[in-house]
Amino acid sequence: MEKRYSFQTTEANIYQQWEEAGLFNPDHLPGERTEAYTIVLPPPNITGALHIGHALNASVQDVLIRQQRMAGKRALWIPGVDHAGIAAQNVVEKQLKKEGLNRFDLGKEKLLRRIWDWKEKNEKTIINQLKKLGLSCDWSRFRFTMDPDYLKAVQEAFRHYQEKGWIYQAERPVNWCPRCQTTLSDLELEHKEEKKKLWFIKYPLQGKPGKFITIATTRPETMLGDLAVAVNPQDKKYQTLVQEQAMLIVPLVNRPVPLISDSAVEPEFGTGAVKVTPAH
Repeated sequence: MEKRYSFQTTEANIYQQWEEAGLFNPDHLPGERTEAYTIVLPPPNITGALHIGHALNASVQDVLIRQQRMAGKRALWIPGVDHAGIAAQNVVEKQLKKEGLNRFDLGKEKLLRRIWDWKEKNEKTIINQLKKLGLSCDWSRFRFTMDPDYLKAVQEAFRHYQEKGWIYQAERPVNWCPRCQTTLSDLELEHKEEKKKLWFIKYPLQGKPGKFITIATTRPETMLGDLAVAVNPQDKKYQTLVQEQAMLIVPLVNRPVPLISDSAVEPEFGTGAVKVTPAH
């Protein structure tokens, strides 16, 4: 027996034996297993190596899948990695910048090749990290989110949702990156807080000459797109007007908009009345 426990050799050998015996594939498990239990590993992004958060997430799932496997179920844990789209491209572009290049210097085909090379390298790293943790994934079912069958399944799901009316295409404000020349999700933004000036604007009450509600906003230039004015339902200053379903007139464009109530409005901020401009 060795003087001290060597996890480098011992655990690697044990894991190899588990894999060779097919213990992670429910099709190879002994006994008649009629009840299924499946977990899909949230696919890590190929933007880099895994961190402690991935380890915690995956360890909890491993406990669940092993318990269900020992309970006699067809326990399947499906692993994979995510292409990460813009984030992966951004990582590669940072590498190019260090080389004094940009994506336009390479052109589309060479840029795609660099991204695919990055994917292959990090995918191997991620798989090795998951195996080092001893995770009992069925590696025969490993998927990448750009695999043809995976893409087909996503497209079918989106079409199903669209036919149900659960998703739809419409005009919405987007986060536009002038460097990437594409849209970004809220998660991909770097938020920066700024101190702004509050502007106070009088919105006349329709049918009540000389009466108005003053709103407070940091974005007066968006008022042309206002569709409503909102107040808190508990704000006594406006309760009567809300009950009357009062209408207000947007200045400059003279468009009537409703006075609505919503608990998200903070009565103490500004005047307690905010403009609602969904498309600015």
